[in-house]
Amino acid sequence: MKRYAIFAAVAPLLGGFWLLLTTTVMSGYWSHPPSLSEAEKLLAVFVKTLQYSYLFGILPALMLGAVDDILSHVKRIGPVIRMLIVGAIGFVAAEFLYGSRGPDSGALQFWLYGLVGFIPGTASSWLAHEMID
Repeated sequence: MKRYAIFAAVAPLLGGFWLLLTTTVMSGYWSHPPSLSEAEKLLAVFVKTLQYSYLFGILPALMLGAVDDILSHVKRIGPVIRMLIVGAIGFVAAEFLYGSRGPDSGALQFWLYGLVGFIPGTASSWLAHEMID
């Protein structure tokens, strides 16, 4: 049960921040070196939208937690491989979900939107490994 609580607490937080960061990069907002005021605006928007990150990110986070829980019971799969598998599943899921947003397409969009799922999945799996295993 701790594993699911970790995924539910950490993954929407990281995923929401990375999605906001990816969206601002893809929109061209940071086509120049960012200033301190622009970073403050980004953090203000992140804090204001955090509730929506948890609202829409809790179910995908719990699904990644279920995958991590299943893989944790397979004795042949070590923790690093488990983290990478969970991260890869998160990458593919986020890319399918967000990858076709906007008029742009290409490698940058593919990788940035994929990282929206990879980073929270891997970080949550690592944290669950450190706290539970």
